[in-house]
Amino acid sequence: MAIARLPWRQLHRILAPVMLVPILLTLTTGSLYQMALLAGMGAEFLWLKKLHVGDFGILNLTAIYPFLNALGLLVMAITGIWLWFGIKRQRS
Repeated sequence: MAIARLPWRQLHRILAPVMLVPILLTLTTGSLYQMALLAGMGAEFLWLKKLHVGDFGILNLTAIYPFLNALGLLVMAITGIWLWFGIKRQRS
């Protein structure tokens, strides 16, 4: 089976540190902005919303940032599940 020979572990190992920053940034800015909205201070924290959607000032990635996050997370999930089942198969 050709799919079993793909370098899943290497792909996962390379992509994990790359995806850590955008996923944590999206998670923290979204949570903090939601707390600001609940506190009635959403207007003062619009910069959090801009960061959350990928507007980094000069570098504006709002059109592709959610798709890159989703694609990276999907690949991480697929490779992680593949590795998890591969390890369980080797142990049994």
